[in-house]
This record gives sequence, structure tokens and C-alpha cells, in this order.
Amino acid sequence: MLKMGWAIAALAALVALVGVVPVAAVAEKGFKAETFKLENGMTVIVLPDHRVPVVTQMVWYRVGSADETKGKSGIAHFLEHLMFKGTDDIPPGEFSKRVARLGGQDNAFTSNDYTAYYERIAKDRLDEVMGMEADRMRDLRLTDEIVLPERDVILEERNQSIDNDPQRQMTEQLLAALYLAHPYGIPIIGWRHEMEGLTREDAIAFYGVHYAPDNAILVLAGDVTADEIRPMVEKHFADLKPSGVSLRVRPKEPPQLAARRLAMSDARVQQPQMTRLYLVPSYATAKGSEAHALELACDILGGGETSRLYEALVERQKLATAVSIYYDGDAYDETAIWLSATPREGVPLEKLEAAMDKVIADFIAKGPTAEEMARSKTVLRAAAIFGRDSQFNMARIYGTALTTGQSIEDVEAWPDRIEGATVEEVKAALAAYVKAERSVTGYLTPAAQ
Repeated sequence: MLKMGWAIAALAALVALVGVVPVAAVAEKGFKAETFKLENGMTVIVLPDHRVPVVTQMVWYRVGSADETKGKSGIAHFLEHLMFKGTDDIPPGEFSKRVARLGGQDNAFTSNDYTAYYERIAKDRLDEVMGMEADRMRDLRLTDEIVLPERDVILEERNQSIDNDPQRQMTEQLLAALYLAHPYGIPIIGWRHEMEGLTREDAIAFYGVHYAPDNAILVLAGDVTADEIRPMVEKHFADLKPSGVSLRVRPKEPPQLAARRLAMSDARVQQPQMTRLYLVPSYATAKGSEAHALELACDILGGGETSRLYEALVERQKLATAVSIYYDGDAYDETAIWLSATPREGVPLEKLEAAMDKVIADFIAKGPTAEEMARSKTVLRAAAIFGRDSQFNMARIYGTALTTGQSIEDVEAWPDRIEGATVEEVKAALAAYVKAERSVTGYLTPAAQ
């Protein structure tokens, strides 16, 4: 389930003040999903919300950077940019301008597992915007005059967001070391030397296979119902031809037998940092309640100022200025738990790491307390309910789930499954996956002057 960090943080603060968030008192304002499927294979999810006459439309494609052809890294993100460059009916650069003139907003994003495009628009303008989205699903028009300058744009994006940021560079190296075979070890934006070779032909080939109704999910959240909106959806999308895209087949990780360690120094680094990744199951690949147990474990260990790691390393031992842990559960294949810690001035990274390992080892051995479990379940379930107050949030939650191997039932049952997880399940999940041989640890330090 897509995490709602801002909501969890707010609720965690409330829990710290009043002890318990009364989940039952948070109104079930949520969205009851309605769904149907077109004959060409496109799945449609409708999340009715009649508070205001506005609709959030998202088109999700089951393709991300992990589905790219070897040697063509970055093509999924590149195509996301090119999707705004025009069709036979919409001139290059005009798509977003038209949405804006209609009073709406639009954008797009790419991950390892999906690429999504969205618009938020008044209900009476939805018909036009839906037609525009359907138009570019199968009628994108690309020339070298459009593609090559945009390739320079993504290269500059990489330069600004990664190559000029040592922490982001270190993250790339950590992921490349964590995944021995799986393409999650390749950056979403791509490796620079491969991005430089991307062509118009590459983009058209990738588009032709993956951008089709049988590889798409349309999510509509807002002032509509499935029965009401179906004729409009059929008008715009039903005649689009499927591509016959095959099921995803990706390399699997071999057994991981050795812990990996990286060290990177850079003159731009101001503060040393230690980061560790563990290879763990995602919601889609986990057995039974493993993923829900890992979610709870990470919240108890690192979910705010009352967490085990924060209290031990920041408050009591005064070794760190910041510490966090995050379970990235929304992935089609095996994913990662991320730990990060920043030492206080003068504290060696080795000392901080040893103290962190002790906290984690004690937690695995003894497990969480009943009070910690109750508090974490309250925070996580309340955040899930609180997050339902947003059209965009809910459309994103359902789209993410359905493009990463989960189902509508998984989304809607998530709060109850979190509630049902036990102390023993938390201990078992950590003991199974939080192991040195399934990890990579990185030290990022300032370069010697």
C-alpha cells in the first residue's frame, strides 16, 4: 500500500501528545472502488467522491524502468517526457497548456514498475481531457527535432538531480550493489552513458509495445460513478487497439550470501552519513503477513521521535542527530528496507553503526511490546483512513497497488491486515530477512581537504 508519510507523521505527533488516535472516530469518508474492463483489455477503477464537482483522472501503464531493454536504461522516464510532445490532434507542447486553459492541473511520474499521467479537472471538463489522454495513448508523433532536444533535457535533469548530489550518487551505488541480477539496481532516470544513446526509434519501439489499453489502468476519483462514466470511457478508449503486451518476466535475485560494504568520499559532503539497505519481500512477493509485519517493525523501530532507534541513538546515547528506517513495500518484485543515520559531530560512523545494530538485534530477539504494537497499528491504520480524504491520494494508492501486483481487495483490507499482525510475525519477518548477507551498507563522508 502506498505510504502517506505526511499523514503518518501528523498522526504520530498526535499520538505522542494524547497517547491514542481513536481510529473508529476518524470518519469512513473513504472511497468504495467500482471497476469494469473494456473489451480491449483496459481496466477502469472508479472511486466516487461527491463532495465537490471535480475529478482526478490517472492513466497508469504497467511499465517502468525495470521493464526496459538491457542497455536502454532511462527510456521509460524519457518516454514520460515525450508523451507531452504532441499527436496528430495536439501540437507539440500544447497538452499541458490545454489542461491549464480548462482550469486543470496535470503531471506525470515514472517508477521502477509503472508510469502514470494525471489531470485534476472540473467534472464538466472531464470529457475533453479524457479524449486528450486517449489520443496520446496510441497516436504519439515523434521526430528527431522533438526527441533529440528532449534527450538533452533529461541528461541535464540527471546532472542536476544526481550527478551534483553525492547522497543521490551514493543511493545509486547502494542499489546497484543490493541487486545482483534484478533491474531495480539500475537508476530510474538511467545511466548517463546509456541515456546519451537513446534515439527516436528506441522511444517509438518502447511506446508501441507498452502504451496500449491492455497495459493500462484508468483510475477516476471524484464526482462520478462507474455507471455514469462508462459511456464516456467507452467513447474515448474502446476503439483503441491492444498491443498484446506479454506478462512481465524479469531476472530474479540469486541467493545473497555476502554482506556488501561501500565507502564514498566527496568534497561536497558536509555531514557524514551511514545508510543500509536490506533485501526484503514486497507486498506483492511476501508470504502471508510478512509485509504487514515488516511495515509495523519499521514504524516501531524508526517511525518518529518515540521510535526505538531515535530514543536509543538520538535521545539516550547522543550518538546521532537523525535516524530513520523505511519499508518500501510497493514493488512488483523484492524490495528494500532503508536505514539511515547521521552521527553527532565527533562520533565515528563505526560506533554509530554498532549501536544501531545492537538496537536492531535486541528488537529481533525480544520483539516489540504490546504497547508498541498497539500504538503503531493505531498510527498506520489512522493514516490510511485519513489519507482517504484526498482524491489524488486514493487514485495514487489504487494505481500503485494494481501496477505492482496487488489487488483492490489488498488495498481495502490493508488496515485490517495491519491490525491482525502479531508480535511473533514481526519477530519472524525480521529474523528471516534482516540479515547481514542480505544487506549493503554505505558510508558517505567528506573528502579529506
